[in-house]
Amino acid sequence: MPQLIIADDNPRDRSFLLEVLARYAPTIATSGQEALDACANESEPWIVTDIQMPSLNGIELARHIWERQPAARLLFWSQHSDETYVRTLTKIVPAETVYGYVLKSNPADTVARAAQAVFDEDQCWIDPQVRRVQARTLQRHDALTDAEYEVLIDIALGLTDNAIAERRYLSRRGVQNRLQSLYAKLGANEAAASKSSATDVVNIRTRAVAIALQRGLVNSFELAREEQLLAAWLGKR
Repeated sequence: MPQLIIADDNPRDRSFLLEVLARYAPTIATSGQEALDACANESEPWIVTDIQMPSLNGIELARHIWERQPAARLLFWSQHSDETYVRTLTKIVPAETVYGYVLKSNPADTVARAAQAVFDEDQCWIDPQVRRVQARTLQRHDALTDAEYEVLIDIALGLTDNAIAERRYLSRRGVQNRLQSLYAKLGANEAAASKSSATDVVNIRTRAVAIALQRGLVNSFELAREEQLLAAWLGKR
């Protein structure tokens, strides 16, 4: 049986998992980088990881591991079912890879059952709440493309159309076309219209960000990471 690694920066959460998953005799990693180093010599490592960790978060940890060890099994254990995480995961999970996603709000027996499915039974285990988010991200009529998601991040960071055009190598018209498509998929046009018949009362740009926050398409943790990327881009201008 491969060594099970628990990656979580919260001591209380680590203690909980050590107790719940004691039969696997897990080892502890207090950061994503520690977990990455710990499984470097494993061909098919087993990892239980939080998603929100500083420096190297659970999503990036999974990306690095699956790039070199596609048979690795990961169980994401998180308090968040945000669409931004579910969206990213669908892009990085290798074909036929077994993984799981269980929310921290679940009792111990549910967490243990998720671990058993992923590590013992070679079965994916997705929390019902996360499964509903997955279904929404796959609905073609309102699923965002990568291009639309990029401009959503840009307006959430406060960039102007001209700045977005420069950053994404687009014309100003191209930016506006993407924004209009984004607004339509988020329902921002209808939401703004329902608030007032006066078009100068509701800012549709801000309204789109508000809807995205409610849907979990963006969150403060991911925006903090995007701020770093923006700072790097601004430094190269």
